[in-house]
Amino acid sequence: MSTKTSTIERNGHSAKTSTLREICARAITKSEWEDKEEFLDVIYWSRQVFGIFLGVIWGIVPLKGFLGLVLFAGISCGIVYLYAINFQNVDEDAYGGVWELIKEGFMTSFAGFLVTWIIFYTGLHYDAIMAAKGS
Repeated sequence: MSTKTSTIERNGHSAKTSTLREICARAITKSEWEDKEEFLDVIYWSRQVFGIFLGVIWGIVPLKGFLGLVLFAGISCGIVYLYAINFQNVDEDAYGGVWELIKEGFMTSFAGFLVTWIIFYTGLHYDAIMAAKGS
């Protein structure tokens, strides 16, 4: 990826695009987000990584059932809310309200979480699962 920033033409206006390194640096520090799409992209991709991370943890623990689903939803939404409102100090109304921020990337993150959770849980606890079925 290029380390230079460039300008692109969007709807007749030139807009500065940032490199991945700049976006990541701004994501972990309190920053002004001039481009709303960049901030939403940060939320989207952070949530994907976090969903996979929680899937691994839930598979190792071994957490199962409705409790695991509810905990994922609560933790995922809570972290996004705290990150956007408290850490980055964004105006939620500029993004369409709190709900728009919270639901950004939720379903794809949920899918990644489920796949990871199922793979790790089954892979690590297969013997216990089979022993319970044999009894």
